[in-house]
Amino acid sequence: MSTRRSFLKSAGAMGVGIAAAAPASAARARIRPETTAKFKGPHEMPRKATLLSMKNADGTETLGVLTENGVIDVRKAAALLRIAAPLTLEELLKVGNAVALDRLVAAAKSPKGRPAVVSADSITHGRLFTNPGKIICVGLNYRRHAQEIGMAAPKVPILFNKYNNSLAAHNCTIKLPPRDVAYKFDYETELLIVIGKPARNVSEADALNYVAGYCTSNDFSARDLQLELPAAQWMIGKTLDDFAPIGPYFVSADLVGDPNKLKLETRVNGEVRQSWNTDDFIFNCQQMIAYISRLWTLEPGDIIFTGTPQGVIAGKPKEQQVWLKAGDEIVSAIEKLGELKFKLA
Repeated sequence: MSTRRSFLKSAGAMGVGIAAAAPASAARARIRPETTAKFKGPHEMPRKATLLSMKNADGTETLGVLTENGVIDVRKAAALLRIAAPLTLEELLKVGNAVALDRLVAAAKSPKGRPAVVSADSITHGRLFTNPGKIICVGLNYRRHAQEIGMAAPKVPILFNKYNNSLAAHNCTIKLPPRDVAYKFDYETELLIVIGKPARNVSEADALNYVAGYCTSNDFSARDLQLELPAAQWMIGKTLDDFAPIGPYFVSADLVGDPNKLKLETRVNGEVRQSWNTDDFIFNCQQMIAYISRLWTLEPGDIIFTGTPQGVIAGKPKEQQVWLKAGDEIVSAIEKLGELKFKLA
């Protein structure tokens, strides 16, 4: 297990933030923080930042910034230092007030700001995203994965969607539906692209300039709903409650570098099931963004699941398919982005 210091070193990260959400009574509702509502400066994406979401005792989910000395609780630091800064990752992306977050991170190093720095081990992670404008998924996007399930590589990206009900946090527990709804549950570790500024009809050469950062994610799937109904139902097979865990971190694009050369791994109860690299993409990140932006405008805070490599349960011979079940523990790991962990119940 990597330590906070070793993770920061491997990611090259010096800052981290946490996404804010609604009270427990309205955990799925959209909130509109007032901290930067009047910001009129130039729209800026976060840089040199590793961000996370902290779930607070009052049920809210607010931004945290990971540093070598601990996690800056942005909400607490903003109050102590009287600096109006974004309180959620989505606010940071949509408003574009990265300069305020940078100012707060610098000020939190002062004696006055130190009470807002907490141990990373003391945090309960919240959802990095609670209300993205679009959750876009790209299917069948690794060459070896297409081969393992016996399908030809697509000519254009295969797109489907998830909904906000599927968004879940690092260290969450996914409550599986009754068996008469679905029982063939499968993992899909995926690189998540996070859009940082409006993108419409962008070129492949320019596409990565619209990316704010990346996350580790899992496109958790019910294969019987996805593939075995009278008509294929990719959306319903992938959009049950909490079927899109993301985290533990958002890492800004400048710290990640080339997203098309990242190692991925999935472990189930400690056993390695997927181990590959994004260099096996059929459509790389630039091609996905450029293609999608021809169809509709991508906005700050939109997220893109980019597909999974070979090694999924659905790709095994039927006699070897042992579907995930309650009690299983899944770890999705991506180089530079950290390990996303969740359990099934």
